[in-house]
Amino acid sequence: MKIPRLTVVTLGVADLSKATTFYETVLATPPNNSFAGVTFIELPGTWLSLYPLAALAKDISPEVPLVHSGFSGVTLAHNARCRDDVIAIIERARSAGACVMKAPQETFWGGFSGYFADLDGHYWEVVWGPMFTFAENGELRLKDKG
Repeated sequence: MKIPRLTVVTLGVADLSKATTFYETVLATPPNNSFAGVTFIELPGTWLSLYPLAALAKDISPEVPLVHSGFSGVTLAHNARCRDDVIAIIERARSAGACVMKAPQETFWGGFSGYFADLDGHYWEVVWGPMFTFAENGELRLKDKG
């Protein structure tokens, strides 16, 4: 049986540059800026991702308003090992009562993802990305670009 893991906590931010500097300082960890428009802070077991708030809301659905919607700018993410796992996890969530916000689909950055809101309205992204791999212990890793 595979062990479920929380792999990334994404925070929607007003200013990516300022947020990156803030978290680099607070966590004393250098950010990974290998991909434009997003900052990854690689923490053991679970990473922190910083992403522009408006872009994050739009990625979930163009209908998600930024004000008074209950969307706080935070999503939780589970990185899957393949596209089929993304579909299976989203379907398990739907079966358990989650509201699927965005059906699994190809992304603009070359991955595959979908979103669901849990019973309390917390947003989860289930995602597979070609730039990611996993260590033997299941921790998320970026593949070498070379």
